[in-house]
Amino acid sequence: MVLSGAQVRDIAWLARLQIDEADIGQYAAELSRVLELIRQMNEVDTDDVIAMAHPTDAVQRLRADKVTEVDQREKLQALAPLAESGLYLVPRVIE
Repeated sequence: MVLSGAQVRDIAWLARLQIDEADIGQYAAELSRVLELIRQMNEVDTDDVIAMAHPTDAVQRLRADKVTEVDQREKLQALAPLAESGLYLVPRVIE
């Protein structure tokens, strides 16, 4: 499928993109190549292909969920300019 300049302008308008008139020919050619690739991929017979989430049966190795650091909350909050009831107080940013 070969796109015309008018089709590229329509696509740009729908996508709310501003394209220079000098670049429309290049965009038309590149988008036409993408659409041609998609057409070729649609022609491939995938009826016997099994859907999979990953090309290998990889399993993610998870580490044990255990605490590895000591609690330093009091020490860190003592360094904060303002803290109250275990919370850091910061200036209001939304009015």
